[in-house]
Amino acid sequence: MKKAFTMLELVMVIIVLGIVASIGADIIISLYDNYVRTRTINALESKTEITLEQIAKRFQYRIKNSTIARQAAGNFISVSNPLLDNSYPIIEWIGYSNESFLGTPRPGWSGFIDMFHSDTNSTSQTFRTSDSNLTLASNVISALTSGDIDLTAGNEAALIFKKPWNIGDFGWGTANNTDGNATVKVRILNDEVLVLSNDTNLTEIYEQYYLAHTAYAIVPEGDIANEDFNLTLYYNYQPWMGEEYNNNGSRFPLVEHANLFHFRQDQTLLRFKLCIHDNNESGIGERVVVCKEKVVY
Repeated sequence: MKKAFTMLELVMVIIVLGIVASIGADIIISLYDNYVRTRTINALESKTEITLEQIAKRFQYRIKNSTIARQAAGNFISVSNPLLDNSYPIIEWIGYSNESFLGTPRPGWSGFIDMFHSDTNSTSQTFRTSDSNLTLASNVISALTSGDIDLTAGNEAALIFKKPWNIGDFGWGTANNTDGNATVKVRILNDEVLVLSNDTNLTEIYEQYYLAHTAYAIVPEGDIANEDFNLTLYYNYQPWMGEEYNNNGSRFPLVEHANLFHFRQDQTLLRFKLCIHDNNESGIGERVVVCKEKVVY
């Protein structure tokens, strides 16, 4: 006598196998979605961290009192102003020329003026900055700015004395070269002597200074209202020459698809918060968003 499965038994086996296959497919789909989400989050975290690190490195060499928050219309306030809110999305600052400062065996510029040397003279408008290698500084700055600033007449760098300044003293929006303002234009006379630009006059000289060749701006560009914009760094423009980032600056994209960029100064600390999303490139049906914060001293 031969034995075989009945039709009912075969149907039951097919039903059970179908249920098992359905559950297995759901598990596989869920595992794949979790994998894609995790991979996307890791990529966004790396991108956000790299972007904040780029910003922090730029701000490491900022002249602190020069840092402003700006509206697209041009109005600006200090980043330490309690009235600062999200209506000021652009942050802008002057950085001292760290690249031209570095040098061996002498720095490009020492940061000190010999107040008692005969070359430091308010009449001739010259400053003796001993132990400097201003020729090196000139070459480095010229290379960084594609020849726009090379410490010659018409292409002067900014000299900024180390003292308390108001943000309006840094030339934001106007050519700011007169006595009492923070940024004065200087060119090289010889390897250790700077001379003021012909349209500049100073009656007070301080011992410590910065040399600057550019300002910087971080600008959200795109659909800010719908939280999908790019973050762009502008550089190589000179407020002490009356230049502005949107008319004269070079640009470098920092990150795409940002949906939040906030900053705030608390005493001497600058706090940044950046959120970016994947523009639903993961295909899981929703944006994946990652936020990180960074503090710069």
